[in-house]
Amino acid sequence: LLESSPGVADVTFVEKEPAERHTILSWEQKNSCTLPEDLKNFYLMTDGFQMTWSVKTDDTPTPLGSMVINSISKLCRLGGSSLYTLPNAPSLADLEDDTDEEGGRDKPEKPHFDSRSLLFELDPCNGNGKVCLVYKHTKPVVSPDTEIWFLDRALYWHFLTKTFTAYYRLLITHLGLPQWQYAFTSYGLSPQAKQWFNMYKPISINTALLSEEADSFVNKLDPNKVFKSKNKTPVIKKKTPSQPAASQKTHTSTTSSKTSSQAGNSSEK
Repeated sequence: LLESSPGVADVTFVEKEPAERHTILSWEQKNSCTLPEDLKNFYLMTDGFQMTWSVKTDDTPTPLGSMVINSISKLCRLGGSSLYTLPNAPSLADLEDDTDEEGGRDKPEKPHFDSRSLLFELDPCNGNGKVCLVYKHTKPVVSPDTEIWFLDRALYWHFLTKTFTAYYRLLITHLGLPQWQYAFTSYGLSPQAKQWFNMYKPISINTALLSEEADSFVNKLDPNKVFKSKNKTPVIKKKTPSQPAASQKTHTSTTSSKTSSQAGNSSEK
């Protein structure tokens, strides 16, 4: 499909060997959790997934699409402690707030950065965020139920799918277009991403059904209030009454002097 699309070039698929079963078991023992069956079967077929493609602009290929599923060795825990981290250095767990919404009937409960959830990076999204495999309930033991969530660059969570298989289909359907995960957020796609969608996947732009509130991330800044101090009312300068009075007084004195001089001339005559 990609190779037959106009302007598409350099479609590259990296074939990978299946992951060893003992490697998967070692990962589960290390992280004290069990991989979901569909993801485990995926790794037993291929140890990760990588496909890229470019578009020709002025006969020069420009990288555009990227579809990535991390290998089992790169399925690393998000926010895990590092050996080089300072003892008092801030971590993702510090972002947790007791007032965070716990979800409701209309929207699922969001993952946590602290020990209440286990987060593993499936797709780095070329720096536009992270797609994560999420174990939301870890106490008293880690629940085998998992979901796929998108963590944006502002560290907000957005629900994608309940299973890895459903996410894999979404990844293929959206052809790995830049920032395609943002189509499932309240932000929506950027203008540049919309242009690429209109060219290669116009049917995919449908954000009418979102689990988030539409006004959650809307900037409600009122410019009239912000620049209120700068909008100064023009001051109308009025002429002071002393000016016309002075001129009138001068005019009166001039007239009276003329009258008196005329009277003096007539008396001399």
